[in-house]
Amino acid sequence: QVQLVESGGGLVQAGGSLRLSCAASGRTFSSYVMGWFRQAPGEEREFVAAISWSGESTYYVDSVKGRFTISRNNAKNTVYLQMNSLKPEDTAVYYCNAVLRPDPSSEYVPRFGSWGPGTQVTVSS
Repeated sequence: QVQLVESGGGLVQAGGSLRLSCAASGRTFSSYVMGWFRQAPGEEREFVAAISWSGESTYYVDSVKGRFTISRNNAKNTVYLQMNSLKPEDTAVYYCNAVLRPDPSSEYVPRFGSWGPGTQVTVSS
């Protein structure tokens, strides 16, 4: 199993940018589809974005499409989330995980049951 540690969060004004990183341990990192999730206070954790093992394919939920960019560096066992034009509703703790999609019509779900510590993103209005 891969162990994950997120970083890069912080406090930013609306319209600002942040770049999140997720460092993964384990030799099999490059074989996994990776994703980012977020959890706002009082809300369920939700899927945000995913990237294929090669980095050639990406997928975003509608609420972040055009503003967020997911990428990865398999040589560094790291996946990134560039967040631009941030909005107060993006405020949440952000987590990464390997992901899978049970069938083509379903949403991505986390592959591993354990999570890293997450990184807090706070967007002020």
